[in-house]
Order: sequence, then structure tokens, then C-alpha cells
Amino acid sequence: MKILVADDHELFLKGLELILSDALPGAELVFAKSYTGIFDIIKKQTDFNLILTDLAMPGSGWLEAVRTIHEKLPETPIIILSAVFDKEVVHKTIELGAAGYISKTASNAVIISAVNLVLSGGVYIPPELLKETAPEEFDLLKQVETVPVASRVEDKIKILTPRQIDVLKLIARGKSNKVIAYELGLTEGTVKLHVTAILKLLGVYNRTGAVVEATRLGLIDTHE
Repeated sequence: MKILVADDHELFLKGLELILSDALPGAELVFAKSYTGIFDIIKKQTDFNLILTDLAMPGSGWLEAVRTIHEKLPETPIIILSAVFDKEVVHKTIELGAAGYISKTASNAVIISAVNLVLSGGVYIPPELLKETAPEEFDLLKQVETVPVASRVEDKIKILTPRQIDVLKLIARGKSNKVIAYELGLTEGTVKLHVTAILKLLGVYNRTGAVVEATRLGLIDTHE
């Protein structure tokens, strides 16, 4: 696994290095201290599994920077980790292609949980933001956040929608979010929200766990 981590504050950057190294042993971490640094790196290296970046950094305005990074590496998920916590800013970064937005005041556990969720193909939206009025695409995740994780088998079977079952079947076949979106006629953002919902409702932490649990429950047949 290879992660590009960017922040213009050296102390915070070092903290992220410690957090990620502890939670993801073996991961290769590449660091940048500006958007200029990010742009230089992604010109030469494109095999990143994740980009974790501050929002306000030297080298570019954040709107153009997030757009550029996503255009250069469309398959690489981007998480914004910022002290700026305005719902309009958060919405805009997601619209531009970011897969998550974390406040710099978040705990280490929240940061790692968000990273794992995004690496699994989901999207992380701060719970505080979900309490506010959200665009229609976020309604799905907003609803999921109000539903407790099901513990009984019969509850798990009932709680997943037919569309989520369709997504699960394609996940089980190893399809990427982009391919799933194409095959189901959805936006990639909506697929990410469905993945987030599936992981939460099944009480698992990654796509493999979702497939295993869904197979155990008889929701999908991996031999189809």
C-alpha cells in the first residue's frame, strides 16, 4: 500500500506519519508540504492507494488543487484533513472528487476509521455535517447514520436495499466503484455512499468482510 500525505505544518505531518505507520504497518508513506509538492510527486508516481492532504496549503488554491489531483489520479481516493470545517467547503470537495473530509480536531481513532472506510471504497462525511441540510446524494448516508448496526441475522437481511444487494454482488466479483457505477447506471459518488452504507449495516470494516458476511447471510452467492 502506498499513501501520499501532505500538510504544510511539519509537526502535524509527523503526527500523521506516526498514526498511519502504527495503523497500517508496511504501508509506504510519501510526503509533501505543499500543493506544488503534490503536483511534482504525482507527475512521477501514480501508484498511490490513497492521498491524504490538508486543504489550505501553498502552491495552489484548494478548489483547483483538488480538481487537478482528481483529474490526474481519478482512481486514487482523496481524503481532506483540515482545520476548515464549513459544510459548503466539505460539500464542494466531495463534488470535486474527494472521498472523505476529516476535521483536524478528530481523534486518531476517527482518522484511521475514515481512512479504512475510504480504502474500502466508501466515503467519509463527518457526522456533524450529516445533521445539517445536505444535497440529495448525501441523503442515503444521512439516513444510514441514524440506523443502528443490525445484530440479528434477520435484521441484516431486511435492512439492505435491493440496490445495495446489486452493489454487493458486483463487489464480490471484484468490480471497482467506477465499473459498478457504469453497470448499475449510478454516479460513482452514489456507489461510494452505498458501499459506506453496506459496511455500516453489516457491521464490517472492508469490502472483503462485506462479501464474507453477505455470503454467510445468504444475501449473495459468490459462485454465481
